[in-house]
Amino acid sequence: MPTHTIIIAHDIHNNYKQQIKELVPNWDVIIGKEQSHWENHLKNAEVILGWKSEMRNQLHQLSCLKWLQTWSAGVNNLPLKHFEDKDLIITSANGVHANPISETIFGLMLSLTRKINTYVLQQKQKQWHHANMNLEIHGKTIGIIGVGEIGKETAKIAKAFGMKVVGMRHSGKPEANVDEMYTPNQLDQLLPKCDYVVVTLPLTTNTVEMFKAKQFQMMKPSAFFINIGRGEIVNEPDLINALQEGTIAGAGLDVFEQEPLPVSSPLWEFENVIITPHTSGSTEHYTKRVIEDIFIPNLKMYVGGNTPTINLVDYNKGY
Repeated sequence: MPTHTIIIAHDIHNNYKQQIKELVPNWDVIIGKEQSHWENHLKNAEVILGWKSEMRNQLHQLSCLKWLQTWSAGVNNLPLKHFEDKDLIITSANGVHANPISETIFGLMLSLTRKINTYVLQQKQKQWHHANMNLEIHGKTIGIIGVGEIGKETAKIAKAFGMKVVGMRHSGKPEANVDEMYTPNQLDQLLPKCDYVVVTLPLTTNTVEMFKAKQFQMMKPSAFFINIGRGEIVNEPDLINALQEGTIAGAGLDVFEQEPLPVSSPLWEFENVIITPHTSGSTEHYTKRVIEDIFIPNLKMYVGGNTPTINLVDYNKGY
Protein backbone atom coordinates (compact mmCIF):
# COMPACT_ATOMS: atom_id res chain seq x y z
CA MET A 1 0.00 0.00 0.00
CA PRO A 2 1.61 3.32 -1.08
CA THR A 3 2.32 5.68 1.79
CA HIS A 4 3.76 8.54 -0.27
CA THR A 5 2.32 10.41 -3.25
CA ILE A 6 3.95 12.39 -6.07
CA ILE A 7 1.85 14.53 -8.37
CA ILE A 8 3.36 15.27 -11.77
CA ALA A 9 1.01 17.90 -13.18
CA HIS A 10 2.23 17.51 -16.74
CA ASP A 11 2.02 14.92 -19.47
CA ILE A 12 5.38 13.18 -19.76
CA HIS A 13 6.85 10.40 -21.88
CA ASN A 14 6.55 6.80 -20.67
CA ASN A 15 10.34 6.61 -20.41
CA TYR A 16 10.32 9.32 -17.73
CA LYS A 17 7.37 7.71 -15.95
CA GLN A 18 9.35 4.50 -15.70
CA GLN A 19 12.51 6.20 -14.44
CA ILE A 20 10.58 8.00 -11.72
CA LYS A 21 8.64 4.92 -10.63
CA GLU A 22 11.87 2.94 -10.39
CA LEU A 23 13.22 5.56 -7.97
CA VAL A 24 10.09 5.42 -5.80
CA PRO A 25 8.63 1.93 -6.34
CA ASN A 26 6.41 2.13 -3.28
CA TRP A 27 5.05 5.59 -3.99
CA ASP A 28 1.76 6.50 -5.63
CA VAL A 29 2.75 8.45 -8.76
CA ILE A 30 -0.05 10.57 -10.24
CA ILE A 31 0.66 11.90 -13.71
CA GLY A 32 -1.40 14.18 -15.91
CA LYS A 33 -1.71 17.80 -16.98
CA GLU A 34 -5.47 18.10 -16.58
CA GLN A 35 -6.88 19.09 -13.20
CA SER A 36 -9.09 16.00 -13.16
CA HIS A 37 -5.96 13.83 -12.97
CA TRP A 38 -4.51 15.35 -9.80
CA GLU A 39 -7.07 17.38 -7.87
CA ASN A 40 -8.37 14.44 -5.78
CA HIS A 41 -4.80 13.55 -4.75
CA LEU A 42 -3.67 16.95 -3.44
CA LYS A 43 -4.44 16.06 0.17
CA ASN A 44 -1.95 13.15 0.00
CA ALA A 45 0.74 14.80 -2.13
CA GLU A 46 4.17 14.89 -0.50
CA VAL A 47 5.92 16.00 -3.71
CA ILE A 48 4.55 18.01 -6.63
CA LEU A 49 6.28 18.50 -9.96
CA GLY A 50 4.67 21.38 -11.82
CA TRP A 51 2.62 24.06 -10.06
CA LYS A 52 -0.77 24.88 -11.53
CA SER A 53 -2.63 28.13 -10.89
CA GLU A 54 -5.70 26.11 -9.87
CA MET A 55 -3.75 24.70 -6.94
CA ARG A 56 -3.64 28.14 -5.30
CA ASN A 57 -7.35 27.86 -4.54
CA GLN A 58 -6.77 24.54 -2.79
CA LEU A 59 -3.87 25.37 -0.48
CA HIS A 60 -5.81 23.93 2.45
CA GLN A 61 -5.52 20.54 0.76
CA LEU A 62 -1.73 20.57 0.70
CA SER A 63 -1.21 19.53 4.31
CA CYS A 64 1.21 16.72 3.36
CA LEU A 65 3.27 18.69 0.85
CA LYS A 66 6.98 18.88 1.66
CA TRP A 67 8.65 19.63 -1.68
CA LEU A 68 7.53 21.50 -4.79
CA GLN A 69 9.56 21.29 -7.98
CA THR A 70 8.30 23.99 -10.34
CA TRP A 71 8.09 23.56 -14.10
CA SER A 72 9.12 27.19 -14.59
CA ALA A 73 12.23 29.17 -13.70
CA GLY A 74 10.25 31.98 -12.12
CA VAL A 75 8.54 31.46 -8.77
CA ASN A 76 6.86 34.86 -8.43
CA ASN A 77 3.47 33.29 -9.24
CA LEU A 78 3.64 31.03 -6.16
CA PRO A 79 2.14 31.81 -2.73
CA LEU A 80 5.66 32.15 -1.36
CA LYS A 81 4.71 33.57 2.03
CA HIS A 82 2.36 30.66 2.68
CA PHE A 83 4.99 28.13 1.62
CA GLU A 84 7.68 29.83 3.68
CA ASP A 85 5.46 29.63 6.76
CA LYS A 86 5.03 25.90 6.07
CA ASP A 87 8.82 25.51 5.64
CA LEU A 88 8.21 23.98 2.22
CA ILE A 89 11.17 23.06 0.01
CA ILE A 90 10.91 24.70 -3.41
CA THR A 91 13.20 23.99 -6.34
CA SER A 92 12.80 25.74 -9.67
CA ALA A 93 13.49 24.96 -13.31
CA ASN A 94 16.15 27.64 -13.49
CA GLY A 95 18.71 26.91 -16.21
CA VAL A 96 16.50 25.04 -18.68
CA HIS A 97 15.98 28.28 -20.64
CA ALA A 98 19.60 29.31 -21.11
CA ASN A 99 19.90 28.13 -24.71
CA PRO A 100 16.52 29.12 -26.16
CA ILE A 101 16.31 32.48 -24.40
CA SER A 102 19.85 33.49 -25.30
CA GLU A 103 19.00 32.59 -28.91
CA THR A 104 15.89 34.76 -28.71
CA ILE A 105 17.90 37.63 -27.22
CA PHE A 106 20.27 37.60 -30.16
CA GLY A 107 17.44 37.06 -32.61
CA LEU A 108 15.85 40.27 -31.32
CA MET A 109 19.14 42.16 -31.24
CA LEU A 110 20.09 41.12 -34.76
CA SER A 111 16.64 41.83 -36.14
CA LEU A 112 16.56 45.34 -34.67
CA THR A 113 20.15 46.08 -35.68
CA ARG A 114 19.94 44.74 -39.22
CA LYS A 115 16.30 45.88 -39.65
CA ILE A 116 15.03 42.39 -40.41
CA ASN A 117 11.69 43.26 -38.81
CA THR A 118 11.40 46.32 -41.05
CA TYR A 119 12.19 44.28 -44.15
CA VAL A 120 9.58 41.67 -43.25
CA LEU A 121 6.97 44.42 -43.10
CA GLN A 122 8.21 45.80 -46.42
CA GLN A 123 8.07 42.33 -47.97
CA LYS A 124 4.36 42.09 -47.15
CA GLN A 125 3.89 45.38 -49.03
CA LYS A 126 6.20 44.29 -51.88
CA GLN A 127 8.30 47.36 -51.14
CA TRP A 128 12.01 47.51 -52.08
CA HIS A 129 13.61 50.08 -49.77
CA HIS A 130 16.95 50.34 -47.96
CA ALA A 131 15.26 51.65 -44.78
CA ASN A 132 18.50 53.44 -43.81
CA MET A 133 20.01 50.25 -42.44
CA ASN A 134 23.60 50.88 -41.34
CA LEU A 135 24.21 49.31 -37.90
CA GLU A 136 26.10 46.21 -36.84
CA ILE A 137 26.55 44.34 -33.57
CA HIS A 138 30.28 43.63 -33.76
CA GLY A 139 32.33 45.75 -31.38
CA LYS A 140 29.31 47.12 -29.51
CA THR A 141 28.66 46.91 -25.75
CA ILE A 142 25.94 44.73 -24.29
CA GLY A 143 24.70 45.22 -20.75
CA ILE A 144 23.27 42.05 -19.22
CA ILE A 145 21.03 42.91 -16.29
CA GLY A 146 21.01 39.65 -14.35
CA VAL A 147 23.98 37.35 -14.95
CA GLY A 148 22.44 33.98 -14.10
CA GLU A 149 22.37 30.98 -16.41
CA ILE A 150 20.67 32.92 -19.21
CA GLY A 151 22.98 35.88 -18.74
CA LYS A 152 26.09 33.70 -18.79
CA GLU A 153 25.06 32.02 -22.04
CA THR A 154 24.22 35.41 -23.54
CA ALA A 155 27.65 36.73 -22.54
CA LYS A 156 29.34 33.74 -24.18
CA ILE A 157 27.51 34.36 -27.46
CA ALA A 158 28.25 38.08 -27.27
CA LYS A 159 31.97 37.31 -27.26
CA ALA A 160 31.56 35.50 -30.59
CA PHE A 161 30.39 38.86 -31.98
CA GLY A 162 33.41 40.63 -30.52
CA MET A 163 31.22 42.57 -28.12
CA LYS A 164 32.22 44.16 -24.83
CA VAL A 165 30.10 42.67 -22.06
CA VAL A 166 29.10 44.50 -18.91
CA GLY A 167 26.90 42.74 -16.40
CA MET A 168 24.90 43.30 -13.26
CA ARG A 169 24.31 40.75 -10.53
CA HIS A 170 23.37 40.98 -6.86
CA SER A 171 26.73 39.69 -5.61
CA GLY A 172 28.90 41.64 -8.05
CA LYS A 173 31.01 38.47 -8.38
CA PRO A 174 33.12 38.30 -11.57
CA GLU A 175 32.02 35.94 -14.33
CA ALA A 176 33.68 34.45 -17.40
CA ASN A 177 32.96 36.43 -20.59
CA VAL A 178 31.84 39.49 -18.59
CA ASP A 179 34.35 42.31 -18.86
CA GLU A 180 32.89 44.50 -16.12
CA MET A 181 30.50 43.48 -13.35
CA TYR A 182 28.22 45.85 -11.43
CA THR A 183 25.80 45.51 -8.55
CA PRO A 184 22.15 46.74 -8.61
CA ASN A 185 23.05 49.99 -6.83
CA GLN A 186 25.46 50.71 -9.70
CA LEU A 187 22.88 50.27 -12.46
CA ASP A 188 22.92 53.95 -13.34
CA GLN A 189 26.68 53.73 -13.98
CA LEU A 190 26.24 50.74 -16.27
CA LEU A 191 23.42 51.98 -18.51
CA PRO A 192 25.22 54.85 -20.31
CA LYS A 193 27.92 52.42 -21.49
CA CYS A 194 25.53 50.10 -23.34
CA ASP A 195 24.42 49.80 -26.94
CA TYR A 196 22.08 46.98 -25.90
CA VAL A 197 20.47 46.60 -22.48
CA VAL A 198 19.20 43.06 -21.87
CA VAL A 199 17.02 42.29 -18.84
CA THR A 200 17.11 38.67 -17.66
CA LEU A 201 16.10 39.23 -14.02
CA PRO A 202 13.46 37.38 -12.02
CA LEU A 203 10.58 39.36 -10.58
CA THR A 204 11.11 40.14 -6.90
CA THR A 205 10.27 42.99 -4.56
CA ASN A 206 13.67 44.47 -5.45
CA THR A 207 13.22 44.31 -9.23
CA VAL A 208 9.66 45.66 -9.60
CA GLU A 209 9.86 48.74 -11.86
CA MET A 210 13.64 48.72 -11.82
CA PHE A 211 13.39 50.38 -15.24
CA LYS A 212 11.52 53.67 -15.25
CA ALA A 213 11.88 57.00 -17.03
CA LYS A 214 15.16 57.78 -15.24
CA GLN A 215 16.82 54.58 -16.45
CA PHE A 216 15.71 55.04 -20.06
CA GLN A 217 17.02 58.60 -20.00
CA MET A 218 20.42 57.28 -18.93
CA MET A 219 20.62 55.00 -21.95
CA LYS A 220 22.13 56.09 -25.25
CA PRO A 221 19.56 57.37 -27.81
CA SER A 222 21.02 54.70 -30.11
CA ALA A 223 20.57 51.86 -27.59
CA PHE A 224 18.12 48.99 -27.87
CA PHE A 225 16.25 47.59 -24.86
CA ILE A 226 15.53 43.84 -24.62
CA ASN A 227 13.33 42.38 -21.88
CA ILE A 228 12.88 38.62 -21.50
CA GLY A 229 12.69 38.72 -17.67
CA ARG A 230 9.28 39.81 -16.41
CA GLY A 231 7.05 42.63 -17.59
CA GLU A 232 6.63 44.15 -14.15
CA ILE A 233 10.36 44.90 -14.00
CA VAL A 234 9.62 47.75 -16.41
CA ASN A 235 7.28 50.70 -15.97
CA GLU A 236 5.48 50.17 -19.27
CA PRO A 237 4.10 53.72 -19.71
CA ASP A 238 7.65 55.06 -19.19
CA LEU A 239 8.98 52.62 -21.80
CA ILE A 240 6.27 53.68 -24.26
CA ASN A 241 7.15 57.32 -23.66
CA ALA A 242 10.85 56.62 -24.18
CA LEU A 243 10.05 55.01 -27.53
CA GLN A 244 7.72 57.83 -28.56
CA GLU A 245 10.25 60.51 -27.63
CA GLY A 246 13.21 58.72 -29.24
CA THR A 247 14.96 58.41 -25.89
CA ILE A 248 16.00 54.90 -26.97
CA ALA A 249 16.30 53.40 -30.45
CA GLY A 250 13.94 50.47 -30.07
CA ALA A 251 12.96 47.43 -28.05
CA GLY A 252 12.56 43.67 -28.20
CA LEU A 253 9.93 42.53 -25.71
CA ASP A 254 8.87 39.02 -24.72
CA VAL A 255 7.17 39.93 -21.42
CA PHE A 256 4.64 42.56 -20.40
CA GLU A 257 2.83 43.98 -17.38
CA GLN A 258 -0.39 42.41 -18.66
CA GLU A 259 -0.37 39.22 -20.70
CA PRO A 260 -1.67 38.76 -23.31
CA LEU A 261 -0.66 42.28 -24.27
CA PRO A 262 -3.92 44.23 -24.75
CA VAL A 263 -4.73 45.13 -28.35
CA SER A 264 -5.02 48.75 -27.17
CA SER A 265 -1.34 48.91 -26.18
CA PRO A 266 0.70 51.44 -28.20
CA LEU A 267 3.57 48.94 -28.21
CA TRP A 268 1.90 47.08 -31.09
CA GLU A 269 2.22 50.14 -33.33
CA PHE A 270 5.97 50.89 -33.13
CA GLU A 271 8.03 49.86 -36.15
CA ASN A 272 11.12 49.73 -33.93
CA VAL A 273 9.56 47.30 -31.43
CA ILE A 274 9.46 43.52 -31.81
CA ILE A 275 6.87 41.70 -29.71
CA THR A 276 6.98 37.99 -28.91
CA PRO A 277 4.25 36.34 -26.78
CA HIS A 278 6.32 35.22 -23.75
CA THR A 279 7.79 32.36 -25.77
CA SER A 280 11.52 33.02 -25.50
CA GLY A 281 11.98 29.99 -23.21
CA SER A 282 10.08 27.56 -25.42
CA THR A 283 12.20 24.67 -26.64
CA GLU A 284 11.91 21.10 -27.87
CA HIS A 285 14.20 20.06 -24.99
CA TYR A 286 12.23 21.63 -22.12
CA THR A 287 10.77 18.45 -20.59
CA LYS A 288 14.05 16.59 -20.94
CA ARG A 289 15.98 19.30 -19.10
CA VAL A 290 13.44 19.68 -16.29
CA ILE A 291 13.20 15.95 -15.60
CA GLU A 292 16.67 14.62 -16.42
CA ASP A 293 18.79 17.54 -15.27
CA ILE A 294 16.77 18.77 -12.29
CA PHE A 295 13.88 16.67 -11.02
CA ILE A 296 15.37 13.16 -11.09
CA PRO A 297 18.68 14.22 -9.44
CA ASN A 298 16.69 16.16 -6.85
CA LEU A 299 14.35 13.21 -6.29
CA LYS A 300 17.33 10.94 -5.66
CA MET A 301 18.48 13.34 -2.96
CA TYR A 302 15.01 13.59 -1.46
CA VAL A 303 14.36 9.85 -1.18
CA GLY A 304 17.85 9.50 0.27
CA GLY A 305 16.82 11.71 3.15
CA ASN A 306 18.53 14.88 1.92
CA THR A 307 17.22 18.28 0.88
CA PRO A 308 17.21 18.71 -2.93
CA THR A 309 19.90 21.23 -3.81
CA ILE A 310 19.52 21.85 -7.55
CA ASN A 311 17.86 25.27 -7.94
CA LEU A 312 16.83 25.44 -4.30
CA VAL A 313 14.78 28.62 -3.88
CA ASP A 314 15.94 31.13 -1.29
CA TYR A 315 12.84 32.72 0.25
CA ASN A 316 14.83 35.78 1.28
CA LYS A 317 15.86 36.47 -2.31
CA GLY A 318 12.58 35.42 -3.90
CA TYR A 319 14.26 33.08 -6.41
